[in-house]
Amino acid sequence: MKYLIKNGSIINEGNIKQLDILLENNLITQIGKDISDASATIIDAADKYIIPGIIDDQVHFREPGLTHKANIYSESKAAIAGGVTSFMEQPNTKPSALTQELLEEKYQIAAQTSLANYTFFMGTSNDNYDEVMKTDFSKVGALKIFMGSSTGNMLVDDEHVLSKIFANINGIVVTHCEDEQSIKRNTEYYKLKFGENIPMNYHPVIRNDEACYISSKLATDLAKKHNTRLHVFHISTEKELSLFANQIPLKEKRITSEVCVHHLYFDERDYASLGSKIKCNPAIKYKSDKDALLAALLDDRLDVVATDHAPHTQEEKNNAYFNAPAGLPLVQHSLNIMLEFYQQGKISLERIVEKMCHAPADCFRVKNRGYIREGYFADLAIVDMQTNWKVSKENILFKCGWSPLEEHVFTGKVTQTFVNGHLVYNNGIFDESQKGERLLFSPNL
Repeated sequence: MKYLIKNGSIINEGNIKQLDILLENNLITQIGKDISDASATIIDAADKYIIPGIIDDQVHFREPGLTHKANIYSESKAAIAGGVTSFMEQPNTKPSALTQELLEEKYQIAAQTSLANYTFFMGTSNDNYDEVMKTDFSKVGALKIFMGSSTGNMLVDDEHVLSKIFANINGIVVTHCEDEQSIKRNTEYYKLKFGENIPMNYHPVIRNDEACYISSKLATDLAKKHNTRLHVFHISTEKELSLFANQIPLKEKRITSEVCVHHLYFDERDYASLGSKIKCNPAIKYKSDKDALLAALLDDRLDVVATDHAPHTQEEKNNAYFNAPAGLPLVQHSLNIMLEFYQQGKISLERIVEKMCHAPADCFRVKNRGYIREGYFADLAIVDMQTNWKVSKENILFKCGWSPLEEHVFTGKVTQTFVNGHLVYNNGIFDESQKGERLLFSPNL
């Protein structure tokens, strides 16, 4: 199909301009005023905004092995409804993606079922160094290292192994940073105090700012020592912000960082009403941290906004502290959260697009995506900024069927989403006849 999007306001590269966009095959072929093409299907975007498709650099879609919680099809569908056209999925599935064969099996599943574009990160353990070094980083977004508690055999706490990887890797290293020993020590202390039923609001006390800082500092110190290209996931504390620079253009940074929407949106006061629904690792912390994270996003110490989308069933979440798993589903609503900040006067539309679309593409060297440019893939979302709507079980598309945002009313809604020039989502209707594509990456910096 050929589509001509007319009368919309394009948010792109720091500007908002009313221009038409012609999509042909899978590309943006023309951007300009008063474009006409009799063979194209017209999409009238009057009074709406057009943004590049969001690239979410951290999701857990649970396939293979954990598909009672989610799968690549269901979660990519939810992503599309929220304007997310590309995702980067993490290796802690069952089995974990610790060999090249297991990693490629995930790509094969996505090729058959994903409505969005995709990449899957290679996983790391204390003993799979040889497999790690086989990774082709023109086809794989990054190497993921859990430098803190994780599932299965994915905690890398051997500093010799860490140093060897940081010294020799020829791609991007992404890290989950929490210090395991600090967490164990804090857990034992509060277990003695409360037993098995630790109150949920002690989660940010157990997984505190010191645990995050110790691990993040180790990662950044290793990256500086070996000149490694490092991207630190889900910064959650004010204390960690001193580790990141803001005077360097993003494309020149060797160390970059991400903040997740839940760490910008929730704080310690929300445990009283939401409890285990917002239990996640690293923990949602304090209002002072939340405010500092937004300030750091605006001054470019934090580079990317993502979700760490990590669904569990409601039954699993309805457990006491030690048995309630960490993680919450967010990929359908991340843009809505950021638009709420815009409506509150906290961030501009241009900066939202920069942090959710441009910056992930630049950080990971994604080929020809993340911007509205002629010759780029036609990954686009059209947004009606005026519509009010309530998050409810009837419109949640996550397989787990719940959200910590239920009953919340947002202003602004994605009306159409294009993936590779295909109109996959149109006012609540999905056309699943075309699947997403594997993301490709430019040569390593």
